[in-house]
Amino acid sequence: MKMRLLWLGGCAACLLAAGCRATPPGPVETATVRWVKHNITVKGAKDRSPLTHSPTVMQEGKTAFGYYCVVCHGLDGQNTGVPFANSLSPPVPSLASREVQRYSDGQLKWIIENGISPSGMPASRGILSDEEMWSIVDYLRHLPPAGSLGEPRVYSGDDENSSQ
Repeated sequence: MKMRLLWLGGCAACLLAAGCRATPPGPVETATVRWVKHNITVKGAKDRSPLTHSPTVMQEGKTAFGYYCVVCHGLDGQNTGVPFANSLSPPVPSLASREVQRYSDGQLKWIIENGISPSGMPASRGILSDEEMWSIVDYLRHLPPAGSLGEPRVYSGDDENSSQ
């Protein structure tokens, strides 16, 4: 009985000590978290946009994105000019990344609406309308090339650099 308690105590101490180290997640942990987010945590997989893709809808999405999203994601959705994007934990993802683009339109709208806790992604429910959120999803599906829109004015201080 004493040996079993010593063994359990040693295992518990090892687990606690391992849990105290701050190291980047390994490939198995990363894949597991990605799967959980795509299949369990993020809802709306079957929701469909009531908007039909058009240049007007995409421009409306770009405008709404410019008011709400650029501070963290940059004008191009790829973190251009966002000085802290890679230093957050987790880092701000490029919205052009395969991981983000793998979400369904409904899941992207759900993320915009509800945020992702405990990441830095805030919820926009009550701030953006459903139409604005769906138009942002359309914009996310048609992002411009990385760096092509410059950086957000809030970081550059250059009023000529961008219209947002």
